[in-house]
This record gives sequence, C-alpha cells and structure tokens, in this order.
Amino acid sequence: MNRAWCRAFTSAGLLLFAVSCHRPLTHVESGGRDQVLHLGNGTEPQGLDPHIVTGVPEHNILSALLEGLVTEDPRTLEVRPGVAESWTLSPDRRVYTFRLRRTARWSNGDALTAHDFAYSFRRILNPALGAQYAYMLHVLRGARAFNKGKAGAGWEGVGVEVLDDHTLRLTLENATPHFLELLNHYSFWPVHPGTLERFGAFAKRGTPWTRPGNFVGNGAFELREWRVNSRIEVAPNPHYWDASNVALKGICFYPIDSADTEERAYRAGFIHRTQTVPIHRIDDLRRRRPGEIRFETYLGTYFYRLNITKKPLDDARVRRALALAVDRAALVSNITRGGQQPAFHFCPPGTGGFTAPSGLKFDVVEARRLIAEYLSATGQARVPPIEILYNTSESHKVIAEAIQGMWRDQLGLDVKLLNQEWKVYLDSVTQTNYFTSRAGWIGDYNDPNTFLDMWLTGGGNNNTGWSSARYDELIRKAAATDDTAARLRCFHEAEEILAREVPVVPLYFYVNVTLRHPTVQGWHPNVLDHHPYQHVRLQAP
Repeated sequence: MNRAWCRAFTSAGLLLFAVSCHRPLTHVESGGRDQVLHLGNGTEPQGLDPHIVTGVPEHNILSALLEGLVTEDPRTLEVRPGVAESWTLSPDRRVYTFRLRRTARWSNGDALTAHDFAYSFRRILNPALGAQYAYMLHVLRGARAFNKGKAGAGWEGVGVEVLDDHTLRLTLENATPHFLELLNHYSFWPVHPGTLERFGAFAKRGTPWTRPGNFVGNGAFELREWRVNSRIEVAPNPHYWDASNVALKGICFYPIDSADTEERAYRAGFIHRTQTVPIHRIDDLRRRRPGEIRFETYLGTYFYRLNITKKPLDDARVRRALALAVDRAALVSNITRGGQQPAFHFCPPGTGGFTAPSGLKFDVVEARRLIAEYLSATGQARVPPIEILYNTSESHKVIAEAIQGMWRDQLGLDVKLLNQEWKVYLDSVTQTNYFTSRAGWIGDYNDPNTFLDMWLTGGGNNNTGWSSARYDELIRKAAATDDTAARLRCFHEAEEILAREVPVVPLYFYVNVTLRHPTVQGWHPNVLDHHPYQHVRLQAP
C-alpha cells in the first residue's frame, strides 16, 4: 500500500472512529447516568383512574403516582407504613385506627388528610360510578349495602370515620386477617378531592382529571407526560413524605403490545426490563442471556372465561367438556415453555396456605361423552360454533391456536379466533360480548380469597353471567370467620363447585418470564411482582 493510500485509509479510519465515539447513548446507558428507568409496560393502559382500572399495566404506573395507608417491603411484601405512620387494632380485630403522617402531601403541595381517604372510599363505593373493584371495600361495615344501593343504606352506616385531620378509623364487618394487605391495592388508594370536584369526576368516568397537568397524586412520582401509544413519563414528586430517599429521577413506561418488538427493544438498550418474553425466543435467550432472562414465581392463573349466557356455553356439560379436552401438560411443555404448572383448579397451590383439590383433568373420553349427551338432549347434529377472544399478543395468539386445535381435534368443534386491542378487549369482557375470552388473574394479596371472591354473583370482575347461591354462601362464610381451618374448608368446597359448573377453564399457573438488565438494583423477585419504585436505583453500565 503506497503512502497516499495509507494516509487516506488512516484518515477514513479516524473519521469512522470519531463517528462511532459520538453515537447516541442507549436508554440503558443514559438511564444509568441520569437515574431514569425505562420499562416495557405490555400495552397502553386502560386509564389512570385508580377507582376504574382493573389491570396490571395500570397498576405498574399508578404505584408510582399514588400511595395508600400502607405500603410493602420490596423483598417480602410485608406491610409497612405508608401515608399512615402507625395504626392500632381493637381486641375483636374489627376496628383499625390509623394515624396519618403530618408530612403527607399531595403533589401540588396540599396537605393529605383523613378526609381525603374518606372521600376516596365513598367515591369508589358510589353506585353511580360502577367501579368493578368496589367489592374490595365490602370488608368495611355497611359498604356492600351502600355500594349496592340498598334502601336505607346511607354513607353514615359505612365503617369509615374521620376522628380528626390525621386520624382515620375503619370498622370491618368481620375480622379479616388480610385486611392490611388489601389496603395496598389501588382500589384503596386516595384521589385528590379538589381535582375530582373541578372536573366533575366524583361519579363520572372519562374526565380529563388523569391527564398530565391535571393529575394530582401523593406517590413518590408525579405524572409529567402521556403520549398515547408511545410512552408515559413520571418524575420525582418533591412533596412526597420520603422524597429524600428516592433515587430515581424518572421512569418511562412504554406500551409495547408485541412481545417480539419489546424483546428487540430490550436487546437494543431501549428498555431496562420487559413485561414478558416471546415464547419462541425463550430457549435462545436461556443460552445467550442467562443472567438477564428471569423465571420468577408469580401468584397468578391463566384461564379462559366462558360466557354462560351464550349457547352452547349455557350448558354445563359443554363447559366441562371444554375443560376436560385441554392437554395442559402439552400446553406448558410445548407452547409456554417457561416453567409454568398445569392448572387443574383455579387458585394457585399454596396461596395463603391453601391448595385446592384437582377437580379437573385431561380426559378426552369423558369430554366426548358429555358432548354426545348434550347433542342427544338438545336434538342437534353438532355443537354450535364458538369463538375465543384474546387481546393483542403473540403469546395469547399461539395459546389460543393450541386450544382451538385441541377442541377441534378432540371434540370436533368449530372454533374461531378473535383478536382485539387491550381497551376494546376489556370493554368486550365487561359487557359480556364474547363466547370464550382469555384472561389472567394475578393475586392482589396472598390469600385464596383474592382468587375465589371473583366469582360471586354480580361480582365486578365475574363477567361470565354465572351465579351460584351455594358458592356465594361459602365465600361469605369464609369472610365471616377467622378460624383458619373453617375458611379453608369453605374455599375447598368453592373450588369443587367451580370444577363442576366450569364458568372458567384454568389452563396454567404463571411463572413471570422477563428480561431485566443487571444495572437495575433494588428490584426484588416476589410472588405479586410488586416493586415499589422508591426502592429502585440504577448502576451505570
């Protein structure tokens, strides 16, 4: 190579080196420098009204913006003081008296008082609001009657009493061992009365009080930006009572519906953690990123709801046949491949010390017999077509295709698939505008009640049209006793009823499969996948 070419080659090389040295930093790199956490959130949230929303994507964001009377240990999930710095419990374990922090403030600087919690509880229980999660507050004395609008059931009969600005007394219908854990659910979190009154939102949905510039919260962070289908950004709340111990300077949540897109975003350094991992990428990621792919216990059940108001699902024989025709072992071995366990009952094993009887199994012979009996009794030649509804996701799609194949091959059914975007899907389920819909339920606290009280008659999250007087009686008996053995017997019989009448088809118990960058510190695995952001920090990569 002559000298001229050498000089030209060297100059070009230096130019390329200079350009490469000035490439933009990835979010992971700049995040470590600036303490900004970038998270995949799975989907665009339904909203940010804690008394209206019902999903995990919404919880992920709201837990940054709001805080209840209590919070939780990031490792063990044990109850820790939140807005309430202390509390006392009466000898009969029905009356809790909470002492609120005098340093508690809303993000606009207003003092946070016991009156604000009373206002918030009255709002979610207001029948006009139609909150699906209102039943969470039915543990309070008189709350159920008030929420159902029963004659003579006024607010004064509900067990919520403001003793002074910083003292709140809550009286329960019955001693409830998991009550403090309940308080860490967003249905119990406060909303800012002045803001809701300004937007007329006390009994009205869909007002703009939850938009940036309007939202007033009391959590460790405040809402800065919300670009629909792009990102939601939060920044530290300077008025948070423990602001001096919050390390993060910001969190960005990205609503990435596609698991494949989310995984590529992670590999590109765009996000620190994914919400999930594409099923078909699990084996390769085990090999290539063994320290970043995480398989963590998750207190949840993946299942299919059955709309019993639609034929042929109005017949229990068809519903039970569908449940018996699912090869769950094949599903978790060949499709999900993340260590999930086949689910032959609804409540995950070991929840609050309870393991349900295995009321379901893989039994094609019995499933076919039930279908034949149904056809004979109704005089039909074949079972009418059914449809599986699922929200947009490659993982939900491949699972639905697998179930479709099982029901077609084992039972000869005509099964169609329908995919809807998250908000549309939620509306379809709420309006029971579906035949069969995929669903997942993550425990709100570690007790079987969080799974089994879903199926109470008229329950806000039931959405199947199913009702059983005996089932209702059992769940209410369990709530009315603090005898552990008696509670578990009630839950045991309740699971037997679910397995017999099959308003839902449990498929598997979750394992949380995600990608998480090693620079994320203070993010501890736990069964509810709760990670209080005030305990999270980032190391520089």
